[in-house]
Amino acid sequence: MNKISILWVDDEIDLLKPHIIFLEGKNYQVFTCKSGQEALEKLRETSVDIVFLDENMPGISGLETLNEIKLIDASLPIVMITKSEEEFIMEEAIGSKIADYLIKPVNPHQILLSLKKNLDHSRLVSEKTTANYQQEFRKIAMDLSMVNTVDEWIDLYKRLIYWEMRLEDIEDNSMFEILESQKTEANNHFGKFVDRNYIDWFHGDGPIMSHTLFKEWIQPELDDNPTLLVVIDNLRYDQWYAFEDTISAFYKKSKENSYFSILPTATQYARNAIFSGLMPLDMEKKYPQWWKNDTDDGGKNLHESDFLEAQIKRLGLDLKWEYHKISSLKQGKQLSQNFKSQKENDLTVIVYNFVDMLSHSKTEMEVIKELASNDKAYRSLTQSWFKNSPLLEIIQQAQLLGMKLIITTDHGTINVKQPSKVIGDKDTSLNLRYKTGRSLTFEDKDVLAARDPEKIHLPRINVSSSFIFAKNDLFFAYPNNYNHYVSYYRNTYQHGGVSLEEMIIPFVVLSPK
Repeated sequence: MNKISILWVDDEIDLLKPHIIFLEGKNYQVFTCKSGQEALEKLRETSVDIVFLDENMPGISGLETLNEIKLIDASLPIVMITKSEEEFIMEEAIGSKIADYLIKPVNPHQILLSLKKNLDHSRLVSEKTTANYQQEFRKIAMDLSMVNTVDEWIDLYKRLIYWEMRLEDIEDNSMFEILESQKTEANNHFGKFVDRNYIDWFHGDGPIMSHTLFKEWIQPELDDNPTLLVVIDNLRYDQWYAFEDTISAFYKKSKENSYFSILPTATQYARNAIFSGLMPLDMEKKYPQWWKNDTDDGGKNLHESDFLEAQIKRLGLDLKWEYHKISSLKQGKQLSQNFKSQKENDLTVIVYNFVDMLSHSKTEMEVIKELASNDKAYRSLTQSWFKNSPLLEIIQQAQLLGMKLIITTDHGTINVKQPSKVIGDKDTSLNLRYKTGRSLTFEDKDVLAARDPEKIHLPRINVSSSFIFAKNDLFFAYPNNYNHYVSYYRNTYQHGGVSLEEMIIPFVVLSPK
């Protein structure tokens, strides 16, 4: 194994001989230079792993040398060492993307710590993360056998996400595979938990759900400050975490809660429930002119603003409000350019559809299948979109206008892996994660079945129709042309069923910085 090589640049390098002997005793190779110019010549002919650079040298300064080194090798880690504690020097050095900053006099152990932090960082983090997850794995495994409340499931799901995002960046893929199997086991238990309790949630013991979200959590936030409510369609918890840091430059988080999407975890049901404050059965009875069932022609979410207006009136709220649905880059840009016009509103509502379009594109477009081949890539793609989206521009403008920000979603999504055979008549709905229709034949173990949809406040398409919801990472496939169908939809992102990823979703309140 090659020794790690260090270039140490200091005009008083002879005084550092004890440090160099210490490092060589630790099996590091140390090259030395007495000036910035000499260091640049050395780097043009010799490759090193890290540079220790004195800030105060005759000739070209440490900061000037730093900039020249970056032109030779932008990725080379540089540790700046200086006698000065002046803030502007620290800021200059940090702004030039140094790896570390040490104040003289330095002792050998400080140098060793800096080396380990910068060169052994990924190995040390990997080993520590693996060891910590091994401990947590046992705890999660024990908790899975006992978890039996909504709050316990929220906590366990967040812990799984935390470890997923920690483990995906380490070198030990075996740990990640163990976590994936633990997520699968958790979803198996969660499906049984929902099956046992879902009906009871409508009788006073349930969590905040889609149809109670506005009244219970959004309405209390509508105080004297104008509020921007952003509903990002199809946003999972891990995707929220992926771009939370980007928002934190403009907003500070004051609350983060979790609520449950209703079943089906599909846009026409869950999002209409948010805006109407009603379950689908009640929407159909109360507003038949706005509600459409799966088999009806036409758009299923064309009346969200109508539903919202009716709910605001029913709650007796005196609000100046506007609703915007963004389904294209052009629409997002237009709203961003004219966003100052929203400053007089008590409530501005934006439904942003990009993430939903992304998940559906993964099904239909090979290039998206490549870019979002797994959950890690799917998070990364969501993060990249958000950083370059009109939505971020809108949020920045909202901050300048002093608006409170609420970010939430209607449901999540899951990467489906395994098919489950289902048979239905020609009027059966087409969704891959839930079906509604007559005479459905299915595998009992794979589904949560609602033979009487009214018990879970869903409308019937006809007198004998029922609903079934796929559990875990299953998707429904018909026996006809089965192999082609399975091959086409396996490893795509779908929603409508029962899983932690689809049902447990974020509700975040933020205040402008």
